[in-house]
Amino acid sequence: MKIRLMVFTLALVAFTAAALPAFGQLFNHGTVMDLAERLAKSPYEPERLPADSNLRQLTYDQYRDIRFDSDHAIWGNEQVRFRVELLTAGFVFEQPVKIAIVESGSVRNLQATPEMFDTGPLVQHLNNKPFALSGFRIRKRLNSPTVWDEFLVFQGASYFRAVSRGTLYGLSARGLAIRTAHPTGEEFPEFTHFWIERPSANAVGIVIHALMDSPSTTGAFRFSIIPGAETIMDVDLTLFPRVALENVGIAPLTSMFLFNKSDRTRIDDFRDAVHDSDGLQIVSASGEQIWRCLANPTRLQVSSFTATAPSAFGLVQRARKLADYNDFEAHYHQRPSAWVEPKGDWGAGAVKLVEIPTDSETNDNIVAFWQPDEVIPANKPWQKSYRLRWCATPQVTPALGKVISMRSGPSLDGKRRLFVIDFDKAAASPEKLWMEVTSSAGKLSNQVLQTNPLTNGVRASFELDPKNSTVAELRLRLTSGADPASETWLYRWTAN
Repeated sequence: MKIRLMVFTLALVAFTAAALPAFGQLFNHGTVMDLAERLAKSPYEPERLPADSNLRQLTYDQYRDIRFDSDHAIWGNEQVRFRVELLTAGFVFEQPVKIAIVESGSVRNLQATPEMFDTGPLVQHLNNKPFALSGFRIRKRLNSPTVWDEFLVFQGASYFRAVSRGTLYGLSARGLAIRTAHPTGEEFPEFTHFWIERPSANAVGIVIHALMDSPSTTGAFRFSIIPGAETIMDVDLTLFPRVALENVGIAPLTSMFLFNKSDRTRIDDFRDAVHDSDGLQIVSASGEQIWRCLANPTRLQVSSFTATAPSAFGLVQRARKLADYNDFEAHYHQRPSAWVEPKGDWGAGAVKLVEIPTDSETNDNIVAFWQPDEVIPANKPWQKSYRLRWCATPQVTPALGKVISMRSGPSLDGKRRLFVIDFDKAAASPEKLWMEVTSSAGKLSNQVLQTNPLTNGVRASFELDPKNSTVAELRLRLTSGADPASETWLYRWTAN
């Protein structure tokens, strides 16, 4: 097991007892909205574990030696299709959170007690000591009628992860991103309080409310979640900015891309590929289907797509065979994709992709989100809603030819760069297709379309002479007459 390293700072508002819903007090999402609005009118006050806390001093191995006892799971002995397990603070999770259960509209605050956790030999010094909480996970009989699978976890800043049937944890989502890849430094808002509604006996979904806080804004979130072949989350967020918000990321997704067949010149590894996601997929408001291959650049790069809110976007894992990776432990072929579908009018804005150099698969180096053009004003509530699908492959109609691989290398004479893009069998035969290919710089030549006998699909290739340019934005699409026959392939070539 690896713990994914993410650079973040966390905090928790120190509410007075009177500020939070008390035991038995009536609760609804308006309660969280009121708390967030009131909190935004006061200065940001973070809370951390004390510097001398035994939990704060834990190493990675010691933290893993603390395990929640499933016999103490919330609703473990009740006729409910979900079970909640608590996660202790400690190691890099230095900020405690508050968690409550909502039953029949009233609040029951949870307290972590020593008997809830099994402590191994590395942490015997913590026996019979109180634990602070850093988050929770939820289980359901997802893949088997006899196994309670973990399908959702909230832990660390505003990060959360989910899986669908047949997939394993990979990329993460966040509540909000602020100043990602900005010269002034990123701000990481955090969820500080959670309220989990008790589902009815036959409920197929579960509802979670969260209070978010950061130096720049507070927020109220509502997650309505139905796990299954796709795990579907309907997300409602309301921000209460303390200051005017610029460079804000809505529905942010965070993933890892180390290498694949497209470029592995800097990587010495026995495997054929290592990534949680291999592309950014977008369906624009006009219906254009876009595929942007991910890269592990030598320098930070930020890309923008679309001028208005798309119909959908997400970070996707398309390489779905064990042979694509030849890694028998990490099971990258089972990592989920995450697909964002905006609700309502999101207005003008761009899908942003941030690609950060990394030399380790333990580092999340890919971020994607939607950034509104408008500056979100201070002291006014700002609302957005969207659906987030955790799945193996997003379903997009119409079914156009999809990019299944991309390779690049020098031309035979070494003077140009050769690009080879394979489309699946959804594309028509080559003799019925045209290739639209453009570059923002340099000169293109030797454009070829041919059948790929290995995939029964179509292979498109071309060569780029960059001239004196160090960066070229490449675009390729297959057409049949006036209609698109494939999605639009995008790639940023850099001289390094």
